[in-house]
Amino acid sequence: MRYTPFGRRTGLRVSQYALGAGNFGTGWGAGAEPDVARGMFDTFAEAGGNFIDTADNYQFGESEKLVGEFIAADRDDFVLATKFSGGASPQAGLSKLGNSRKNMRYSVEQSLKRLNTDYIDLLWVHFPDELTPLDEIWRGLDDLAREGKILHAGLSNFPAWRISHAAALADVRNHIPVAGIQVEYSLVQRTPDRELLPMAQALGLGTTLWSPLGGGLLTGKYRRGTEGRLTDFKTLIHTEDSEQKTAVVDTVLALAEETGATPAQVSVAWVNERAARAAVSQIPIIGPRTPAQLDDYLGALDVTLTPEQYQRLDEVSAVALGVPHESNAGLLDRLQGGDSSLVDQPVVPVV
Repeated sequence: MRYTPFGRRTGLRVSQYALGAGNFGTGWGAGAEPDVARGMFDTFAEAGGNFIDTADNYQFGESEKLVGEFIAADRDDFVLATKFSGGASPQAGLSKLGNSRKNMRYSVEQSLKRLNTDYIDLLWVHFPDELTPLDEIWRGLDDLAREGKILHAGLSNFPAWRISHAAALADVRNHIPVAGIQVEYSLVQRTPDRELLPMAQALGLGTTLWSPLGGGLLTGKYRRGTEGRLTDFKTLIHTEDSEQKTAVVDTVLALAEETGATPAQVSVAWVNERAARAAVSQIPIIGPRTPAQLDDYLGALDVTLTPEQYQRLDEVSAVALGVPHESNAGLLDRLQGGDSSLVDQPVVPVV
């Protein structure tokens, strides 16, 4: 497995996959038993993986406890990321949910106990709660960093305008910088191409991409009636509810036949190729529930798509960029002297 700096605002060096530990434990009734989770963790580490992503609400805290056990012997060799906002208990009260400084401090203290560690490498604010201002959030994160409880901080599932505002606040106030973002991204969810990914590249933010298989849709298993997130969790899923999604799945299955790879490997290989072309790190978060699924993810590292195959996937999955991007693109030749193809475009988008 290869390694990359996590964005341009940290010194973290992370593996090209992050192991999502959301399926470690059975708090939701559909995760991996501890011994199975341990085996997947060991396989990931033996393959060179060093980036672990969890959250306080995954399996109601059980995921963090298991991760803490698994990394205990080699804690400093791993980049450990966790999140707060959703609470570690299904009965969490008003003060133990959301992004207030009160809940932030409580959540981090509890996560440190469950993870059995003195510090968290990367703390994500899991979701915007639509109540806590970014000023309060970032002051709280800066306090935790100065105390040594967290080393870096980022925003998960936040819109681009709020992330940009947080980055500006952190810069002008000399607070801990925004290290990165976490967002859903796959062949059936490419709306981050409109704002989030160009913003991350321009600002130098590391990016983690969750659900690279579209909740299992891209494996083709739901066409066979196989169980998975669609049948077990019934949340954070995709279905073939549009002609484009059907066309995407058709193309993935066709390329799997051509390459001899599995549909999952073709889908993740496309994400890996996108990451290789990006100006900053883009790290898929892989979330296996079984050793076979983990083997599928790791196998994708050896799948190389031809330029023509990559282009087929890129075109069939592309989303309309909307206002103002499409109208601006029509003016680009004029604005760049008559023929923009004659101008070397910047590798890093202009802020």
